[in-house]
Amino acid sequence: MTEIGYIVGSISSTSINRRLAKALEKVAPEGVTLKEIPIKDLPFYSPDYDGDFPQVARDFKQAIEDTDAMFIVTPEYSRSIPGVLKNALDWSARPYGEASFNDKPTAVIGTSQGGIATAAGQQHLRSVLLHYNALVLGQPEGYIQSTPGLFEEDGTVTDEGTAAFLRSIIEALVTLAKRTAPAEVPAA
Repeated sequence: MTEIGYIVGSISSTSINRRLAKALEKVAPEGVTLKEIPIKDLPFYSPDYDGDFPQVARDFKQAIEDTDAMFIVTPEYSRSIPGVLKNALDWSARPYGEASFNDKPTAVIGTSQGGIATAAGQQHLRSVLLHYNALVLGQPEGYIQSTPGLFEEDGTVTDEGTAAFLRSIIEALVTLAKRTAPAEVPAA
């Protein structure tokens, strides 16, 4: 069983990226579960918290650490990532030396109505994740152009080609997680 956590970089109740995240859940192959790690309740990060993290931030960090791998499903705001997502990532990296994404297999995906989808935002996100020493999946890249009806409210994917692509990115992330997992040492 592989458990993949995911963060949706939007807190909008009508987010098409939340629908994309639900679509990933629906198309996940057998033996793979996806679970959202919410970010909307995190306060704004400040170094003032480094000595005493609020419980919501400790829970957030632990949820990331408890997964086998992570997806970050992000919209693009002004050619970058949403501030709420950057805030969450800042929480994940603090205090210094306790980065939750360190050595964590991580895939980036996003959708928008534009032709290049979330390509520019994802480039910024990849830079941040690499700084945190995340093991960022290089291929396939997940730039999904959202067309009307592509994802239903519950995450159902109406196009089989898109569903097959989403399965392929999940499988690639699972492969990365298995390749980079600590070796299991048999009991003596």
